[in-house]
Amino acid sequence: MSISNLFRKKSAKAIVQEGGDGEEHSGLHKVLTVKDLTFFGIAAIIGGGTFSAIGNACFSGGPAVVILYVMCAIACGFTAMCYAEFASRVPVSGSAYTYAYVSFGELFAWIIGWALIMEYSIGNIYIAFSWSGYFTNLLETFHVHLPEWLTINYKSAQDAVLANKGMEGLMAWQNAPVVGGLKIIFDLPAVVINILITYLVYRGTKESKNFSNAMVYIKLAIIILVIFVGAFYIDIDNWTPFMPNGFSGVMGGVSAVFFAYIGFDAVSTLAEESKNPQRDLPKGMIYSLVICTVVFIVLALVITGMVSYQLLGVSDPLAEIFALKGVKWMLFIVSIAAVVAMTSVLLVFQMGQPRIWMTMSRDGLMPKKFAEIHPKYKTPGFATIVTGLVVGIPIFFTDENFVLDFTSIGTLFAFVLVCGGVLMLSPQSTEELAERATKGKFRIPYVNSKFIFPAIILLATVLILKYLPTFFTDILDFSEGKMATNLPMLVFLIVCVVMTVLSFLKNLSLIPLLGLVSCCYLLTGMAVSNWMWFGCWLVIGLVVYFMYGYKNSKLNSPKN
Repeated sequence: MSISNLFRKKSAKAIVQEGGDGEEHSGLHKVLTVKDLTFFGIAAIIGGGTFSAIGNACFSGGPAVVILYVMCAIACGFTAMCYAEFASRVPVSGSAYTYAYVSFGELFAWIIGWALIMEYSIGNIYIAFSWSGYFTNLLETFHVHLPEWLTINYKSAQDAVLANKGMEGLMAWQNAPVVGGLKIIFDLPAVVINILITYLVYRGTKESKNFSNAMVYIKLAIIILVIFVGAFYIDIDNWTPFMPNGFSGVMGGVSAVFFAYIGFDAVSTLAEESKNPQRDLPKGMIYSLVICTVVFIVLALVITGMVSYQLLGVSDPLAEIFALKGVKWMLFIVSIAAVVAMTSVLLVFQMGQPRIWMTMSRDGLMPKKFAEIHPKYKTPGFATIVTGLVVGIPIFFTDENFVLDFTSIGTLFAFVLVCGGVLMLSPQSTEELAERATKGKFRIPYVNSKFIFPAIILLATVLILKYLPTFFTDILDFSEGKMATNLPMLVFLIVCVVMTVLSFLKNLSLIPLLGLVSCCYLLTGMAVSNWMWFGCWLVIGLVVYFMYGYKNSKLNSPKN
């Protein structure tokens, strides 16, 4: 095995010839416009983060959480522009996996493809559980009651018994039927919605597009209604103090706010089903980010104006604010909005995963079956069914907390490599740039970071020394119990120093550089358990790669 073969790259030209650039030979139906891609982005972004995470973010930062939404939107915006640059140069399915293959080589491409399973498939398990909770509550408003043993997963019920708390889990364990000595406990709504979404995605992109667009119209209309009705109950005294817990309180909501933005990158997996991917994909990603950021900011201002931020640390903040104000009819509306929002997120993520597997299969890194296109529906049929199984089977034996700890780190890791990949792309010739501009294809405007980025780092250092004088000494404290907390930040600081030197020596492009550093900073918020699970998942992926992908890669053929 040659070390150099681990980093063998595919050229952008070869990838485009194999998979798209608007040509029909990719086998997929090309039906998506800018509007459809924007709506898919909104469908992916406005989901669980809007209906649950926003409460914890407001509880931590108070009304000033709007600053954090803007900060995360800017960080995601830098990343979105990097995705857009790649989508313009390499307009095929595969998202960050394909982009890593072009810039870093095969081993990193495999790692990213493996990590994205955490974002799309495994992330959908958590969303399915959340969807089930909202849907079950909605049924209760119609006086339809499902048995407890059909609305909770087995592990949660078992944990409730062991801890002797959690009424739903205790009742489920006590009342569950027993077959062969095993209690039958599973989350039926979560299983059913996964089957339905898998079927819809299997049937076709056009059908999924129409369903997604309808879901987006409904949930945006309901969120606008929430904002409109909530505006009449705003007490401006609730906005004072604006930053009750200081800036550290605002930053304490980073994970919750970032979770709200996860999903915009799923749009990049739909390149081969876009009518004009090099023009429309960048617009779809950026438009969806801008729209959702405005929605998040206005919504955060409304809910922190309706009640004190101290009352928002709950899992269903939108329902809580109307319950506190006695507006009971809005509770029903919010439940419908939550169910619709979760459904659209499930749909977009369930579309993304099969297309990544399809692209990996084309490259020989996965069995050929994953690249098969259904002759009638023109979708990656086999890969879609496998995705449904990957989401559906764990629903029976895992729980929400485990899944949630397993997702964000894979997404951020992909973001870092995409931004780094843009920095490593070879600059295009004047003729190529002119051709892209003529056809309306996106490209990141080049801003030389030679002096700007070092100035930013220097300014940040001065501000830290002035307002947090013990920051750097605290980071270097590796006494018992502090290493796990301080090590990620120390690594981040080293990255900042290295990128400062490289920006000065190599004249790096500023926008992808800021995207890389922003995402690296967000990674410092990941707990040790997140890194442990990610490490285990990575080891499994590397075993699969060396047992199958390395020797079956199409880059092994003599002509390559």
